[in-house]
Amino acid sequence: MILIDIGNTSTKALENNIIKKYYKDEKLPRFSGNIFYISVNEEKEQEFLNINQNAKNLKEFIEFKTNYKGMGIDRVVASLFHKNAIIVDAGSAITVDIIENSNHIGGFILLGLNSIKKAYKDISCKLDFEFEKNINLDKIPLQSKDAISYATLKSIILPIKEICNDKNIIFTGGDGEFISQFFENSQYKKDLIFENMKRIIDANNCTT
Repeated sequence: MILIDIGNTSTKALENNIIKKYYKDEKLPRFSGNIFYISVNEEKEQEFLNINQNAKNLKEFIEFKTNYKGMGIDRVVASLFHKNAIIVDAGSAITVDIIENSNHIGGFILLGLNSIKKAYKDISCKLDFEFEKNINLDKIPLQSKDAISYATLKSIILPIKEICNDKNIIFTGGDGEFISQFFENSQYKKDLIFENMKRIIDANNCTT
């Protein structure tokens, strides 16, 4: 069984417990066996289906009620199987979804660490600094490098803390492990999307 997660910047494939990432400018290969996928990128999805015609879209097997408009299937999958939790997927953008009593009640989207860094650079080359991960958030910065790192982290941490209300916070995504250290009641699940895709397949007997 092969699981495929087609995103905006890359496609991830899980095969034989090994995850391989294909960036958006790379051609996707032909896979063999039972193939299940989710996608938020229509163009890349069509490229994938052109050579993997038998792949099954797991979206067809998902029931998910929310009043949120425009929620990507990756966020939906990450939000499944939780009763009371905050789901944070920290990639190029940081998506935050709130689950209460097994219901999705809303969420918000923040710029990711690298996106914020690029935004500063676009303003001025003088604001192009390497991100300082060991910045002291209890001390007001006295130099621009620290000021940018301080503001970047605070802009991400504070909105999440404001809505967590002692809920368990589940982090995933490339920067999820780093950001999770600033929160109590948090855990990092590197492969949350693939874990939940497997649970969807098992719940619906998709392989039979």
